[in-house]
Amino acid sequence: MASTTASLDLPVPPEQVWQLIGGFDSLPDWLPYISESVPAEGGRVRHLRNEDGGVIVERLVAFDDAARSYSYAILDAPFPVTDYLSTLTVREVPGRSGASHVEWSGTFTPTGVSEDEAVALFHGIYADGLAALQNTLEGCGS
Repeated sequence: MASTTASLDLPVPPEQVWQLIGGFDSLPDWLPYISESVPAEGGRVRHLRNEDGGVIVERLVAFDDAARSYSYAILDAPFPVTDYLSTLTVREVPGRSGASHVEWSGTFTPTGVSEDEAVALFHGIYADGLAALQNTLEGCGS
């Protein structure tokens, strides 16, 4: 099983960051390459549409509002992996009041590609996603 993690510190309070990204159906609010998220099964499944019209289906497997964290699994996607589980977490930066540490991590089993290729794919998705989050928050005047 392969894994990767991307993280970013932001000069924004964790509560404000979590308000933007903490909803399982909120990806289109901050991730420009996800144009649509349609919830199903009471909000525990999301059907995402990317900028190319591709569909990704994900299931929420854990949600902790107090800890500002959720985990999800991919049910269907055009990615060369199986057994995908990802976690998105927002924490306060120790010793920096009003600053957030955002971490996006995942584990998965590559299929049809090398482990390095799968890790590079998801690390790029996470890093680009966190950069988009930063841009979105800066655009909000944060």
